[in-house]
Amino acid sequence: MLVLLAGIFVVHIATVIMLFVSTIANVWMVGSSNYGKVSTGLWLLCNNTCEQLPVSSRDEASLKAVQAFMILSIIFSVIALVMFIVQLFTLEKGKRFYITGAIMLVCWMCILIGVSIYTARFTGRVPGSTNPYHGYCFILAWICFCFSFIISILYLVLRKK
Repeated sequence: MLVLLAGIFVVHIATVIMLFVSTIANVWMVGSSNYGKVSTGLWLLCNNTCEQLPVSSRDEASLKAVQAFMILSIIFSVIALVMFIVQLFTLEKGKRFYITGAIMLVCWMCILIGVSIYTARFTGRVPGSTNPYHGYCFILAWICFCFSFIISILYLVLRKK
């Protein structure tokens, strides 16, 4: 049981770190231009230097929603990690980690909404580049989506023994 708890804890910490990286780094879409690789993220457009991401007025609300949901997912994931530690030391034997699992399900939903909006609105668009493809941050976000769902289900069924 202790090994299972430790494994879940390690995967949860890895998920939090990957969420931070995928939200902060600007490699959601990558393309090539005359000057080399061009990458865009949630915040900046990077070529040789990074500058504010140019977004049309009709896409601005979508980008703000993606930013908000990714930040919310980080917040909920950290809160769930703290709640897991608190519940680990305060729950009686035989009780389940319902609160932690519910918070991780909210985190999972935030990741789903954020990455889905990005996929629907911004896939294939890198200003001033050709041959755009998804970068590692986009892939990390989907991996975090899977991990957060698995962790939340494990928290919901896990009993403290």
